[in-house]
Amino acid sequence: MEFPPVTHLFDWPSFLFSGSPLAVNKTVLIFLAAVVLTVGVFGLAARKRSLVPSGVQHVAEGGINFVENSIVMQTIGPEGKRFMPFFTTLFFFIFFANVFEVIPGIQFPANSRMAVPLLLAVLVWVIYNYVGIRRQGLGGYLKSSLFPPGVPKPLYLIVTPIELFSTFLIRPLSLAIRLWANMVAGHLLLVTFAVLSAALWGFGYVPSLLPFAALVLLTAFEIFVSGLQAFIFTILTAVYIGGAMHAEH
Repeated sequence: MEFPPVTHLFDWPSFLFSGSPLAVNKTVLIFLAAVVLTVGVFGLAARKRSLVPSGVQHVAEGGINFVENSIVMQTIGPEGKRFMPFFTTLFFFIFFANVFEVIPGIQFPANSRMAVPLLLAVLVWVIYNYVGIRRQGLGGYLKSSLFPPGVPKPLYLIVTPIELFSTFLIRPLSLAIRLWANMVAGHLLLVTFAVLSAALWGFGYVPSLLPFAALVLLTAFEIFVSGLQAFIFTILTAVYIGGAMHAEH
């Protein structure tokens, strides 16, 4: 059994504008497809509005209701509804970029490359800090973030540096790394069992049956993981924005 090198699994060569900042490879095309699918779902749903939703309208309305009821209302409350377009777009974009991992002929999760997860995390960092400063003022936001109420004053020597690193450094890194690492792990698992199934196929049908069955189950599981990671990224974003909007008392 010969396992492909990791560089082959994650580093796709550019085939357009190679060597320039505008270089296009497989990962770029997947992200562009995720953008097109996200815009397309809601664009088509808006054009084909009916009293009883069906098809793409049903998907769009179901997605909006899921984001509103399971994310926004659970973390921010009614005030968070003004962020619904952002949260919904974020959820669908991440999901579509992830789910290409199980599409035959593509089979690559674009978020297993760190650049876009990190960019999304930085965007979230900018938004929740902006919301916090605009809502509480710079001094109030820093005070509520770095000096949580109810803590004995001597402990601020320990708590304040922890809150500083957590709020302004660890949060965006953890958001990006969580999404990236889960998609990398899933991709490696699928490749491993696919290679194992192909290698054992030469010894007959029976030896390859078990790894092939595991591959099928893992493929279904990765579809679930694609949605789960989109949900986790979006709900943590909502938690951070909600925390920035409401100072602790």
